[in-house]
Amino acid sequence: MIFTMDIGNTNIKTALFDGTVMKGYWRISTNKMYTSDEYGMLISNLFQHEGFSVREPEGIIISSVVPTINFTIEHMCQNYFKKTPMFVVPGIKTGINIRYENPRELGSDRIANAVAALEEYGAPVITIDFGTATTFGVVDEGGAFLGGAICPGIKLASEALGSGTAKLPRFELAKPDHVIGRTTLANLQSGMFYGYVGLVQNVIYKIKQELGKPATVVATGGMAQMIADESRAIDHVDGSLTLKGLRLIYERNLP
Repeated sequence: MIFTMDIGNTNIKTALFDGTVMKGYWRISTNKMYTSDEYGMLISNLFQHEGFSVREPEGIIISSVVPTINFTIEHMCQNYFKKTPMFVVPGIKTGINIRYENPRELGSDRIANAVAALEEYGAPVITIDFGTATTFGVVDEGGAFLGGAICPGIKLASEALGSGTAKLPRFELAKPDHVIGRTTLANLQSGMFYGYVGLVQNVIYKIKQELGKPATVVATGGMAQMIADESRAIDHVDGSLTLKGLRLIYERNLP
């Protein structure tokens, strides 16, 4: 079995794969203050709750956009899993041609998304990852990763609206019944939700315009389903896209 970890700014998504079958999935908070033992005990307990042992995985692969905790996570893997993890870094075999001007600037999660989307949905394909930041990735008809776009995530944008203004309150993200709100809360929810749906649809439209041909659009991340329910521009929602991509990358780097 293969253990995959996608370390994001807010959450760490993890999955245990037996071949192509996902046997377990867990999400934990990203905490820069945790020690390797705290992460180790947390993940060990999650494994045990589902009937697994941390000694079962034959390999571990990690995507991380939080470099400051990589050392901690690596030591956790060595101490608890007795394995040195594989990190998605420049030079690793992905199976796709990355045409980013400086691949070292490219988030490893975006690479994993592109690998999984190309494998499962074909090319051309557009990936959207709704995380702390919302990232768009584009794979052309030849299977090359071209780049994409990055904007603030919808949660981050809503938090900034509440903290950066004197009178506007913090609010829960939700789809309001009407675009024209009659309370300040309804106004905030309407502007954020429908405005963000419009942002996503316009970026997709412009990407397809530059590609010059239809492309499948695959969304992942915590807010993916909420946005996809309102937007016809999104064809598929795949909450495990990044973790599936990590599994594929691991297999492509076996001796």
